[in-house]
Amino acid sequence: MIILVLNAGSSSLKYQLFDFDEHKRDVLSKGTVERIGIPKSLITHKGKDGAEIKIEGDISGHTEALQKVFDALCDKDYGVLVSISDISAFGHRVLHGAEDFNASVVMTDKNINICKGNIELGPLHMPANIACIEACKNLMRDTPNVGVFDTAFHSSMGKTAYMYAIPYEYYEKYKVRKYGFHGTSHRYVSGEAVKYLKSKGEKYSRIITCHLGNGSSIAAVKDGKVEDTSMGLTPLEGVSMGTRSGDLDPAVIEFIMQKTGQSISEMLNVLNKKSGVLGISGVSSDFRDISTAAANGNERAELALGMFAYRVKKYIGSYIAALNGVDAIVLTGGIGENSTDMRARILGGMDGLGVEFDEKKNRECKRGAISEINGNLSKVKLLVIPTDEELVIARETYELLSQ
Repeated sequence: MIILVLNAGSSSLKYQLFDFDEHKRDVLSKGTVERIGIPKSLITHKGKDGAEIKIEGDISGHTEALQKVFDALCDKDYGVLVSISDISAFGHRVLHGAEDFNASVVMTDKNINICKGNIELGPLHMPANIACIEACKNLMRDTPNVGVFDTAFHSSMGKTAYMYAIPYEYYEKYKVRKYGFHGTSHRYVSGEAVKYLKSKGEKYSRIITCHLGNGSSIAAVKDGKVEDTSMGLTPLEGVSMGTRSGDLDPAVIEFIMQKTGQSISEMLNVLNKKSGVLGISGVSSDFRDISTAAANGNERAELALGMFAYRVKKYIGSYIAALNGVDAIVLTGGIGENSTDMRARILGGMDGLGVEFDEKKNRECKRGAISEINGNLSKVKLLVIPTDEELVIARETYELLSQ
C-alpha cells in the first residue's frame, strides 16, 4: 500500500511517502513545504536515491501546496511515482480529537465536520489539519483519508488524572479537561521500549516517556496505556518549552494583564509564543543557540536550560510516584535524542530513586538507534529512542484500511 503521510501546519506541510505492508515499511520520498501563503515559498524534496531538490515559488494555500507535492513525487527526473493515482491512501496528523475520537478514523465528511467543531480546542493547528484533508479529498476524491489524532493515545487516562479542579459544569458543558498531545510519539517510543526490554528479558510494565523538543511533553505509561501526561486542554500546559510557558499560577495572567493592559488574546500569545526558554534567555527558542550562549557565560541562557531540566525532572519524579515505580525512562524528540548536556541535566542526580546515570554511555550514545545510558547497577533502564511519528501514522492508516 502506497501511503502519503501529511503533517500540515498553518504555513507548512511535511510529507513522507511510504510503501507499507505487514512486512515492508519503506520510505520512498519525503519533504517539506514552507511559507505557504507567504511570499518566497520553498519546497525541499528528497526523491530518487535521497537526492535533495529545492523548489521555490509562491504557494497560496494547502491545495496548491499539495498539488506541488504531487508534481514533485511524479517528476520524471527526481520523482518516485509514475502517477499520483499510485497513492493508495493519505494519513494525516490531526491535533485534537477531543472526546470524539479515541482512535484513528477514516475522515468522512461527518468526521471532518466533527473536527471543525473542535477547532476552538486547537485554533493554531486544527484549521491547517482540516484544510489539508479537504485538499486531498478535492484533488483525489476516491482516495481514503485517515486521521491520526495527537490526543488519541492519551484517551486511556482516568478522570482523576484528566479532570481539572474547577466547577464540574465546565466539563459537562464545554469538555474542559486534560487531553494531552504528542500521542503518536509517546505511542511509538513506549512500544519500542517494550520490545527492547522484552528482548533483554526485563520487566516492561511501567514506562515514562519524555518527548523533548521545541514542544515537550511527558507521559506515564503502564501496560501500554497512558496513566497521565503533562500537556492539558491545549499544548500550553506542562513543562516550559521553546516558546510556551508551561505550568504557572493562573493568577499571573490577570496580574500581568492589569499591569500591561494586554487583552486575553495578547496574553495568550505571550504565553504561547514569547515565553518558555525564549522568554527566559532572551536569546532564542532553539536550545542549540541557548546552549552556545550559556557556554559563553550568558546567565539567563543557563537559567533557561536549568529551568527546563528541573521541570522535566519534577514530572518524571511525580510519575514515578503515580506508577508506584518505573521500569524505564525514555528520552526522545530533537532534544532527547541529540542533547548530551540536557540528558545529563535531567537524568543525573536521581540516585535516590534507583536511577543510575552513566555519563560515558551518554556521550557515546549513537544517533538514530536505541541506546542505553544507565549504569550497570541502575534499577531503571534509561533509554534514548528515536521517535518516528510518520511511521505511526502510516501504520495506523494501513491497519485501519486493511480491516
